[in-house]
Amino acid sequence: MSRSHHKRLVMPRTWPLTRKTNIWAQKPNPSGHQIEMCMPLGIILRDVLGLAHNMREAKRILHARSVMVDGKVETDRARGVGLMDVLTVGEENFRCILDTNGKLRYRSIPKKAAGSKICRVKGKTTVKGGKTQVHLHDGRNIVMDESPDYKTGDSLVISLPDQKITSHIEMKKGAKAYLTGGSHIGETAVIKDQDIKRSSKPNETIFEEFGTITDYVFIISKETDIPLGDES
Repeated sequence: MSRSHHKRLVMPRTWPLTRKTNIWAQKPNPSGHQIEMCMPLGIILRDVLGLAHNMREAKRILHARSVMVDGKVETDRARGVGLMDVLTVGEENFRCILDTNGKLRYRSIPKKAAGSKICRVKGKTTVKGGKTQVHLHDGRNIVMDESPDYKTGDSLVISLPDQKITSHIEMKKGAKAYLTGGSHIGETAVIKDQDIKRSSKPNETIFEEFGTITDYVFIISKETDIPLGDES
């Protein structure tokens, strides 16, 4: 049986928490996000947003059914909220991003922006009945009757909470990219070229002044898709 907590000293580097004030930290429940790319709701409410003084208050906020993740009510304090997810607490809306220090941040966004999110396509497979299942970065799987023209690395804009695809953003030369790893994490840049490897080495994406592995490239439609905020 897996433990529900881990020591703060070994928590992911992306979590913007102090390591020595407490011994333990809640682990997020298994979700579509990697553990490095999400944090549990209880810790977000208490330690990141400061909306609760302790975990008892965080539980009270959750049990009041005033918290939503991607437009759906959430009451589990261990629910992981990860990259590009929309967190709603009462009338306030936040989007999870990585800042330029590689830390997860929950930045305030307007209500209109909370009605959609961008998801990165991780792959697609053919399932029973000849339908196509598209796999997204947050663990979401969308089944479609026909095989869409979506490639790994492209992005889809989906509406919340009904999960309908509203637009497709292709990974190509001239596309705007948000970097989720490497030495330029948290920055945005325009793609100049792509280097597809014919070996086991990872594919690379080339920008004006640097290059990075393609797995770190998250395609967005415009710079304002990533809410700015204090980097402290």
